[in-house]
Amino acid sequence: MKLNDIRDNKGARKSRVRVGRGIGSGLGKTAGRGQKGQKSREGVSINGFEGGQMPLHMRLPKRGFNNIFAKDYAEVNIGAIQKAIDAKTLDAKGTLDHAALKAANLARGGKDGVRVLGKGELKAKLNLKVAGVSAGARAAIEKAGGSIELIEIVPAAEKAARQEGQGAAQGQGERLTPAFSRREADKPEPVTI
Repeated sequence: MKLNDIRDNKGARKSRVRVGRGIGSGLGKTAGRGQKGQKSREGVSINGFEGGQMPLHMRLPKRGFNNIFAKDYAEVNIGAIQKAIDAKTLDAKGTLDHAALKAANLARGGKDGVRVLGKGELKAKLNLKVAGVSAGARAAIEKAGGSIELIEIVPAAEKAARQEGQGAAQGQGERLTPAFSRREADKPEPVTI
């Protein structure tokens, strides 16, 4: 066999239908769109519209809500950590934190840090510094002789608000007192005649 003999299986590569290329194709002139009307033209915005009847997506009841205070954790199972250690993509020595787990492609996302879950088996002794841990994972890590340090991750917006609040409180106290005392000192004594 030579390079020029290599072929795809028959029917593996199907050429697209070229519409509007004459009546012999069966898709000429109106190109299968019928005659006139919004759907025969470009830029149709009719998806989900049922001719004025209440559309299906609006007939169905609303359900649930999105919790705006929900924490976004990257969830990592102890089995996945053990697998990464066995594959030598993760070093068990030292402290394993969000950055180390992310570098080993174990933690994806997780604005509020990493939460360790207890699925799988753990043989290695680990020192973890994470935002959360399940009871099963904690038991497995401590059984293997490891330790867990829980950290609280404060969102950037919350941190900025706290600093602003502290700065305003400190600034006002410092600013008001000296200015007030200066004004008092500069006032002329009332003269009685």
